[in-house]
Amino acid sequence: VIKGALPPMSEAAWLVEFEKYKTIPEYQLQNKGMDLSAFKSIYWWEWGHRQLGRLVGLVWFVGLVFFFVTKTIPRGWKWRMVFVGLLGGLQGAVGWWMVSSGLTGRMVDVASYRLATHLGLAFIILGTLFWFIMMLNRSEMALFQSRRTRDNGSAQLAKVLMILAFAQILLGALVAGIDAGRGYIDWPMMGGEFLPSESFDYTPMWTNFFENPALVQFNHRMLGYIVMLVGVFAWFKTRTAAHRKVQIGFKAVMLMLFIQMLLGIFTVLYAAPWHFAIVHQLGAIFVLMLILQTLFAATYPSEQSVRG
Repeated sequence: VIKGALPPMSEAAWLVEFEKYKTIPEYQLQNKGMDLSAFKSIYWWEWGHRQLGRLVGLVWFVGLVFFFVTKTIPRGWKWRMVFVGLLGGLQGAVGWWMVSSGLTGRMVDVASYRLATHLGLAFIILGTLFWFIMMLNRSEMALFQSRRTRDNGSAQLAKVLMILAFAQILLGALVAGIDAGRGYIDWPMMGGEFLPSESFDYTPMWTNFFENPALVQFNHRMLGYIVMLVGVFAWFKTRTAAHRKVQIGFKAVMLMLFIQMLLGIFTVLYAAPWHFAIVHQLGAIFVLMLILQTLFAATYPSEQSVRG
């Protein structure tokens, strides 16, 4: 596979052009040092990912049919459960849309914005399931009554944090999609500069925000700082919140954001080895779950968390 693109031509003409182009770094063979064993490794990761996705869909379908036949679906939950399955089906379609971007045209890897869409939808599914789990742990009557003591200010802060964290996750997917985390491995500067001078070299200009490693990593860093600052602000504002779980929730979010920021810095400094990157992605999951848990605590306060 050639990293780059040649115009349409006959096979004989292509071979002539290839001899000319293959000496240019931009058109060097990608993964030219990969042997069959290494290819099998990435193949099984891809195959396993697809089979796991199908298994998840099967578990959802069998579970839905079982609960429907046994009439054990709680009132008002049938369409919520169907909705989760529809999200899963959409995720499968988005997954193929993402993979197909690397099979035609100039692309030899999946398009980074499609990868970000796929990952973003995965977090939406995860967040939806987690929210439903928290709701199912309380009765409908308890949820209805608890809304009367809702902490609107804390809930709004949690929503802002959730939106910012989700945007940061999408930017992280863009970084991973173009290996931007391996291009600038110093911190707090990037290549000795605050904003790399090549950040807007691509044309058209808007493509820099998705495809230019310098600008993509810069944006990921800057939004990370913003999320951290908002997390600290939210913790400070809710130190005296009426609901104890809200106080603890924002404190936990702030601490996890700090850990996640450190993980991001170390990932950059070590040129984003896969095990560092995976831990960093797991950190993002914990951040989002803690924010959702805090939002739920503020939206549906339990009686035990209210100070008398």
